[in-house]
Amino acid sequence: MSFFERLKTAASAEWQAYTEHPFTNGLADGSLTETAFRHYLVQDYLFLIEFARAYALAVYKSPKLADMREAAAGLSAILDVEMNLHVKLCAGWGLSPGDLEQAPPAVEMLAYTRYVLDAGMRGDLLALKVALAPCVIGYAEIATRLASRPDALAATNPYRVWIAEYAGAPYQDVAAKARAHLENLADLYATPARETELITIFKEATRLESDFWEMGWRAGQRA
Repeated sequence: MSFFERLKTAASAEWQAYTEHPFTNGLADGSLTETAFRHYLVQDYLFLIEFARAYALAVYKSPKLADMREAAAGLSAILDVEMNLHVKLCAGWGLSPGDLEQAPPAVEMLAYTRYVLDAGMRGDLLALKVALAPCVIGYAEIATRLASRPDALAATNPYRVWIAEYAGAPYQDVAAKARAHLENLADLYATPARETELITIFKEATRLESDFWEMGWRAGQRA
């Protein structure tokens, strides 16, 4: 069993709650309220900014030049590609760059991103990558599952663009490379004693991902 599969197995309850959250199912069948999705989009923009900081930290934490290049490529992908795509997606939902930049950060967004950064500050590159894995690799898994659902990518589903972006080959390749790099780091640094600590980090990061979906879901319920 690969390192990532061992993490998922150890955190099976948290992983299922995250990857099968009602928010994600609402994306697949188009039943998610617009209020929930807009709230999520705004906070996800703020989240990406903090995720970029985590990749910048990964450059500093990298023990080898190849690791530095991998982290720098991830940072560039967020700042130069993903954030532009996100702004474009938000525009389709009536959200301007000003709306995104002026939005107050939600507690759930702050809790998640601060946890990832703290894990990276206290630990090594492997600990940071484990904290990042639920998002980077998890979104690819979620989108693949959603894309297989009936009518998920149909023109009548308002969330088809989001699903297609993360289920598409470019993002799936990003997730596959992130997973391969995680496996390589684990081969080098994940002793049996350390694996217990890394599982704890993975569980908490996955739980905080679930809270991020829940944040959007609750906004929709209040509307």
